[in-house]
Amino acid sequence: MRLFLGHVQPRHRTFRQIERAAPINVGLTNRCSRPPAGGRPLNSNVGFHMCVEYVAEVSKALLTPLIAIVATYIAWQQWRTNQQKLNLERYDRRLRVYEEVRKILSIILRDAKAGTDDLLKFRTSVSEADFLFGPEIPAYIDEIYKRGLKLWRWNQEYRDYTQAKPDGYDHNKVVEEMHKELTWLAEQFEPAKEKFRKYLDISK
Repeated sequence: MRLFLGHVQPRHRTFRQIERAAPINVGLTNRCSRPPAGGRPLNSNVGFHMCVEYVAEVSKALLTPLIAIVATYIAWQQWRTNQQKLNLERYDRRLRVYEEVRKILSIILRDAKAGTDDLLKFRTSVSEADFLFGPEIPAYIDEIYKRGLKLWRWNQEYRDYTQAKPDGYDHNKVVEEMHKELTWLAEQFEPAKEKFRKYLDISK
């Protein structure tokens, strides 16, 4: 008995073998190529439309979280921009208060006194300090204002040798008090800088 040894045709792989060979495309293959259970094979047009629908569903599912991520990022950027703008505005307002402090100190140093108009203007120009700084800055500003008023009052009482002196006038006391207040105010440029530093230091 002779055996015929001819060219052996390769066996066709089953659909499941193809699926196992290419697992990445299983979902797409199942949806786009496999005919319904118990039904006839799909024609090319129906299969194509099913593929399109499947891709559209997947794209829609991926698009929803992507939109949420983009929206969250945009909201964060807007919040960050608003915070930076708020910080810049607050810095400018704090700087104006500090400049007003230096201004009144400069007037006192120049004239060895401060008029009531200057002091009232100073008081008004730094009225926001309560809302921009910690409690130590408004307290410091209040001390400058009160000492400026004391200096003005002692200047009002001062009489030189050409002026008549009221009863009970104590020239030495008046001069001493004037000197004390003027010295304290004139030495406040550096202390003021140190007190305001932590609120105006842009490196922090």
